[in-house]
Amino acid sequence: MASIKQRNSGLVQRRTEAIRSAADKDRDSADEEDEARRGEEEDDDNDKGDSKETRLTLMEEVLLLGLKDREGYTSFWNDCISSGLRGCMLVELALRGRLQLEACGVRRKSLLSRKVICKSDAATGDVLLDEALKHIKETQPPETVQSWIELLSGETWNPLKLHYQLRNVRERLAKNLVEKGVLTTEKQNFLLFDMTTHPLTNSTIKQRLVKKVQESVLEKWVNDPHRMDKRVLSLILLAHSSDVLENAFAPLQDDQYDLGMKRVHTLLELEPEKESAKPNVNELMWAVVAAFTK
Repeated sequence: MASIKQRNSGLVQRRTEAIRSAADKDRDSADEEDEARRGEEEDDDNDKGDSKETRLTLMEEVLLLGLKDREGYTSFWNDCISSGLRGCMLVELALRGRLQLEACGVRRKSLLSRKVICKSDAATGDVLLDEALKHIKETQPPETVQSWIELLSGETWNPLKLHYQLRNVRERLAKNLVEKGVLTTEKQNFLLFDMTTHPLTNSTIKQRLVKKVQESVLEKWVNDPHRMDKRVLSLILLAHSSDVLENAFAPLQDDQYDLGMKRVHTLLELEPEKESAKPNVNELMWAVVAAFTK
């Protein structure tokens, strides 16, 4: 009788352990699902007021700020926008949870000496972003942020690395904006050659973008970069690096313009190394800022 009781208690114990382990597995899988959900939410964060058709990437926003509304092309004198757009790609991928910087280590490596690591190779649905992500994932040993901006721009003396260059980026981004109903396509004759241009066709979206930039340093100014929306902060800093931020402030009255630019300068004077050491920051974004301000 005693042996039967022991056998029964052993069965109960094993059953209890089995139930516990099953519960642990369920909990683990739930945690993984939550993490995956968070990653998907990162893809769709911000611009929540926009419809899916008009949600723009950082690259598209910066290009839209740089394009002349009627003429449909960027200033011929702007030699910053090419590298600026590559910086936008890296930050966009980081905001979507695809890229991160390697750990800083005990000796605390500087932002510009830390390598870019592929955190997730899940497709973004954007051809340019996926192309850049593929290059970064397949490159061993990994490269720094500064190197990737140069490689994706084609600014390298190494012929073996020329295949990293992303070609016709402005034209491809403009075509994306045409598909989203923001721009249209025309041909313009410039005496010696014809050029494809992309004049603005949906002024509402451009005005919404300009208003978002203006409000972030005027009515919605919080005087703390870490309380600002990460995407809006990135947009301001990258638009400045691409030499197109001035276009967003041009319509303002003089006093508002002065106040807005003064607050932008307070953001530009921040030290990326110090800011990236604070909690809940996007280190890669600050590394891109450091690459443009070094």
